[in-house]
Amino acid sequence: MVGRSNRVAVGILALVTALGGMASFGGQAGAASLGVSAPSRIGAQSLPALALDSRESTPPRGAVFAMTNESGRNKIIEYERARNGELTRVGSIRTRGRGLGTDLDTQGALILSRDNRFLYAANAGSDNVSVFSVRGSELTFVQKVYAMDVPNSLTMHGDLLYVLVGSVAGNGILGFKVADNGRLTPLPKSFRELSSPIAVPGQVEFSPDGRLLLVTQKTTNVALSPKNAIDVFRVRSDGRTTMVPRRAASHGLRPFSLAFRGDGDLVVVEAFNAADGKSAVSSYRVSDNGRLNVRSGSVRNRQTDACWIVVTRDGRHVFTANFGSGTISSYRFTPTGRLRLKDGNAASLGMLSQPVDLALSRDSRYLYLLLRGTGAVASFAIGDRGGLQRLGIETGGLPVADGASGLAAY
Repeated sequence: MVGRSNRVAVGILALVTALGGMASFGGQAGAASLGVSAPSRIGAQSLPALALDSRESTPPRGAVFAMTNESGRNKIIEYERARNGELTRVGSIRTRGRGLGTDLDTQGALILSRDNRFLYAANAGSDNVSVFSVRGSELTFVQKVYAMDVPNSLTMHGDLLYVLVGSVAGNGILGFKVADNGRLTPLPKSFRELSSPIAVPGQVEFSPDGRLLLVTQKTTNVALSPKNAIDVFRVRSDGRTTMVPRRAASHGLRPFSLAFRGDGDLVVVEAFNAADGKSAVSSYRVSDNGRLNVRSGSVRNRQTDACWIVVTRDGRHVFTANFGSGTISSYRFTPTGRLRLKDGNAASLGMLSQPVDLALSRDSRYLYLLLRGTGAVASFAIGDRGGLQRLGIETGGLPVADGASGLAAY
């Protein structure tokens, strides 16, 4: 295999080394790399990394975690990620809380700490957040902490974790301090209401420098200005935010979720109320005081009901999951920072697949997509130019067409 440091280049030793490299993938992933079908995977394919791009050919193993969001016993499904990006379902663990049993309809219900040592899960049905330690693909329960009514989106920066509270009786954000062992302690007097008490929020997210906290409003009070809004809180030195957020204008209709590039540029996916073929993404430069300055406004992808969005680690590529179309769209940033559509239909999963949450591996070589409609997780390799190569679809463990929400990867 390419990238092994102690290969012997001649005779039978070279052959033994190459076969040993193949075997190192292990289990079903190893079988797939030899052209043998893996029985629990639909259409799984193995593609050597060098066939995709010129980056490291032997990325480390990792894991993917998906949340069932079941109203009875919420669970996390654990997947081992092979070095070629393929997934193998290896187990599950209860959150000791309850999901909603229906769509959370938010981004960020399941997140990893920056060092991938801890996983945090929002139990929207039991009003708490569960904490797990992470070792490979194995999770160990650490803590469950009360997080007000219907916590449904999480974000972290440094030793702070904020929860989006999305109850129909009220909404807002709530802060926690994060200890070295991953445990959460409520941050006193940190709850803040959104700019509209009847807004239906879609995601809470820190800016890369941790100075701002943004919340999208999928629907809001149209009597307020602007009619399509993103709330922006400034984060103070004590970890608490300003009492009242800046109500910033969204360029497009129904801003659902958002993601930041490392340089601070912001991308927001706009569902346009699920109008056929109208979904779009806008990009912004965010000022220190929380003003959103449009750089590329409502760049259409010709798909329907785009709701979830991620940005690759190098800041070059953007992907959206389009619930109504059953597709993934890809965008790219130009050298001047403008956003351009690359492929509206970069991957098609079928109209009944109901794609929701997206997650990237830690090196952004692989993209993962939760398919609520079929109860599965799809895997893709990302090429240098942002093209997607389907690796397989791992089924089992997740409810089918019944509210699975939350995906995290490293």
